[in-house]
Amino acid sequence: MRIIGLTGGIGMGKSTAAAAFRRARIPVFDADLAVHRLQAKGGRAVKLIEAAFPGTTSRGATDRHALRAAVLGNPEALARLEHILHPMVEADERAFVARARRAGQRAVVLDIPLLFEVNGDQRVDTVVVVSAPRAIQVHRVALRRGMSKADVEAVIARQMPDAEKRRRADLVVRTGLSRAHTLQALRRFIRTLRA
Repeated sequence: MRIIGLTGGIGMGKSTAAAAFRRARIPVFDADLAVHRLQAKGGRAVKLIEAAFPGTTSRGATDRHALRAAVLGNPEALARLEHILHPMVEADERAFVARARRAGQRAVVLDIPLLFEVNGDQRVDTVVVVSAPRAIQVHRVALRRGMSKADVEAVIARQMPDAEKRRRADLVVRTGLSRAHTLQALRRFIRTLRA
């Protein structure tokens, strides 16, 4: 079974790419969704997050705004949070890959925004990076998340630079031209998985 790592900075088009893989009936593990589940009501990470960051949970779930305020711009706090979340997300990822292997899947996609930062590229066969010009990236994030430009820039600054991700990729999909161009590039790649 071929394991594809899908990554790219915030606002670069990972959701569009992941949707294209799903439409092609290739299972996709969404690391962000795994984090949301871990932080949701009853999630495995909620009590550990509250212990590490008092006041960042409410009614059995993580208050994502409070948690963001507690860690944004604080590398030590962010490292503590990642120490809680990353092992749990990796365990969910391993279970996903094992299920897909048992089901006889030919390929799976691991949609991991920080793939290189957490050495996830060591666990995949092929890395696909989605990339767009910085101005488009900032505009997309500000529109979608309602974040201030300063917050957007802070999130981008903590991620590996786009140029470095592109350099380390097996395939770069440009998402700043048009949706049709992006999907065409992804369809070409998906055909190679079926060959």
